[in-house]
Amino acid sequence: MTTRYLLAWAATFIAMIAIDLLWLGVIAKGLYQQGMGNLMAPQPRLAVAALFYLMYPVGLVIFAVLPGMAADSLARAALLGALFGLFAYGTYDLTNLAAVRGWPVGLSLIDMAWGTFVSGVSATAGLAALRWFTSR
Repeated sequence: MTTRYLLAWAATFIAMIAIDLLWLGVIAKGLYQQGMGNLMAPQPRLAVAALFYLMYPVGLVIFAVLPGMAADSLARAALLGALFGLFAYGTYDLTNLAAVRGWPVGLSLIDMAWGTFVSGVSATAGLAALRWFTSR
């Protein structure tokens, strides 16, 4: 049973890292630099980022992958993952809108949409891997 959970986490983690690195490192890199301006650190704190990327997929597995498995539904995992992403990224972005002077509304909307997307796709990947593993 533990191996199944670890596999689900690993697949979710790998999907999220791959997609997020493409987004943050290539597609939207300038968007965040422009939106956050001097608030953005010159170099990311890799240890802190690692904690996020290790922890966040745990939440996706608990709240999206496993319920998707119980319902035998990739669509359920995708929907629950997307909602988890919307709520998690929304908490961050709406808090910034409320508390950080000059925080751009557009950046928050894009980031919340991104969190919804990447979380839904990553949860789906986690369930797909779990299904593949359990069908063998």
